[in-house]
Amino acid sequence: MNGAEKIRVENLTKFFINGKTAVSALENVNLTVNDGEFLCVVGPSGCGKTTMLRILAGLEKPTSGRVHINAKAAGVPSTAVVFQGDSIFPWMRVVENVEYGLKLRGVPLKERRAVAMEHLKKMGLERFAYLYPYQLSGGMKQRVNVARAFACDPEILLMDEPFGALDEQNRLLLQQELLRIWEENCKTTVFITHSIDEALLLGDKILVMTAQPGKVKALLDVKIPRPRDIILIKSSPVFIELYKEIWDLLKEEVLKARNIK
Repeated sequence: MNGAEKIRVENLTKFFINGKTAVSALENVNLTVNDGEFLCVVGPSGCGKTTMLRILAGLEKPTSGRVHINAKAAGVPSTAVVFQGDSIFPWMRVVENVEYGLKLRGVPLKERRAVAMEHLKKMGLERFAYLYPYQLSGGMKQRVNVARAFACDPEILLMDEPFGALDEQNRLLLQQELLRIWEENCKTTVFITHSIDEALLLGDKILVMTAQPGKVKALLDVKIPRPRDIILIKSSPVFIELYKEIWDLLKEEVLKARNIK
């Protein structure tokens, strides 16, 4: 992390129109993410986390406010998104899915195939490269999604609860794999999760959002040294203290979202 500003969000507000009613998803969100920083976002369901991520990806437009991304290189995608659900193409083999973004950029077959195979190897999927998605488990499909995002070499990686639908064992394995690959290049990452454990394992900072409409409630530094071991850090005093602090912040908002006083 070099400290240079990579993402700046200013007074971001988003309304959705439902019939004659305007539903407020985000309200006056201000946020800065530095180059190489791993930001985790937590908040109650419906607080606008995914909406904010889609705006960062250019898939939604804000109602007001602005998002500035300090892009460096021409010809390189600013962002790549890993969604929670299965988003790989079922008619393509695994390696073709991973190299798809490179194909869209006009990268020659030999070059993009080499890049795809390199990232499949990093995810432990090299021997499954020529299978179709229906031949893979759910955890393997998500590893393909992550490999595809990294293969594009985006400046910013946006991840929307990518491990949320997995069983605990696969979730733990993929968290550790993501950490290992991320630590090779410290790519700027915004990662949405409902899990405080996951946020503390992965993040440099944690953004806690309020119940709908989503606002910034707190932005906390995770002062846990890297590299991190998924088992060891859970017993550290810093982890336990931060976990309690985040839960105390979240509990009020979760109850508010459920209309419980």
